[in-house]
Amino acid sequence: MALLTLAEAKAQLDITTTTHDTELQAYVDAIDEVIEGIIGPVTVREFTEQVDGRGPTLSLLRAPAISLTSFTPVLDGGPTLDVAQLHLNGALGEVRRKDGACFIGGPWMAVYQAGRAPVSPTINISGRILLQHWWRTQYGAARGNVGGADDFDVNEPVAGWGYAIPNRVLQLLEPFKTGPGVA
Repeated sequence: MALLTLAEAKAQLDITTTTHDTELQAYVDAIDEVIEGIIGPVTVREFTEQVDGRGPTLSLLRAPAISLTSFTPVLDGGPTLDVAQLHLNGALGEVRRKDGACFIGGPWMAVYQAGRAPVSPTINISGRILLQHWWRTQYGAARGNVGGADDFDVNEPVAGWGYAIPNRVLQLLEPFKTGPGVA
C-alpha cells in the first residue's frame, strides 16, 4: 500500500485532467522518500542488511519491521539461526533470541519486511498536505492558491528544513517517529 496514490494527489489538488499526471507522480514519489526519512518505512517492502553486534538484542536499521524472512551468517561456519528461534519487536526493529541467549559469532545478513500496513490516515494526510505545499510553491497564485494563502502566511522555517516541509506536516508525523536504534 502506497503512502499517497496519484488519484489521492489529484483529489487533494482538485485536478481532474491527466495533463499533470507525470509531474504529479514525481511529486508523489518524492513525498514517500521525504516522509520515510522522518518516520521510517511507510510503504511495505523487503530490506536486506548486515547486522552485527553482541549481546541480547540486535537492531535493524529500519523500523517498524513487520517480519523476519531470514537471518543467516555472513561468514562461513557462523551460527545459523532460524527465524522461528527469534523474536522481533517490530516497533523498535529489535531482534532477540527466544531462548534468552546472547548473539555471538556474527555478523548476520537479515532479510525482513518493514513499513506500515495499513498506512495511517494521519500519515496519508501529512503526504497530502506536503504535496499541496510543494505544488503551491511551484504554481503559486496562478493555481488559485490551492489550499490557502501563500507560504509565508502559515509556514515558518524549521531548522534544517526551511520551507520544504511545513510545521503542520512535522507535527502530524511526530507520533510516528521511532526512537534511535541501539548499535
